Amino acid sequence: MRARPEPEHHDAGRHQLLGAARAGRPALDRDRPRPVRPRAPRGDVVEADGLEVHVVATPGHTADSLSFLLPAERAVLTGDTVLGRGTTVVAHPDGQLGAYLDSLDRLHALAEREEAAAVWPGHGPVIGDALAALTYYRDHRQARLAQVEAALEHIEDEQLDAEALPRRVVEHVYADVDPVLWGAAELSVRAQLAYLRGR
Repeated sequence: MRARPEPEHHDAGRHQLLGAARAGRPALDRDRPRPVRPRAPRGDVVEADGLEVHVVATPGHTADSLSFLLPAERAVLTGDTVLGRGTTVVAHPDGQLGAYLDSLDRLHALAEREEAAAVWPGHGPVIGDALAALTYYRDHRQARLAQVEAALEHIEDEQLDAEALPRRVVEHVYADVDPVLWGAAELSVRAQLAYLRGR
């Protein structure tokens, strides 16, 4: 990690963002108009008020998901790619499991290389161990994929059509999950089935 000199003054915007992230509350006043700016291309480094932000493409949850590395804070803002509690839905058909697994690997390598200690998720509390969280997410997704494969073997004699199959897999794999969440689980199962067909 690069050593950075501490700035002589502290910008109010930077403190607003960091304080809000640490407190788990919105950083921006939604009633205040903000200028429209062009989207930052993936891979860009943006500096705003002395805060350096690296844009990282992390497709998978959705095709256009982005995360942001803040080297000075040793943190990664992950949006919906990694959550503060629970796990992310791969929102098929826009979300793709292969891209999501690649994004988790990319974030893990980045966090390791840049010594990022924390994940600042789009939902839920800050995660204090970035590498452990990213490893857990990858392992969890691989375990779910194995469960989907096992469910497919178990129900192969049921002759289900393409529309009924994902729900039946959900009933097997997510039996311990509140059925109110099965709709979201079905999106991930559809992504897992597409991934398995493509292997």
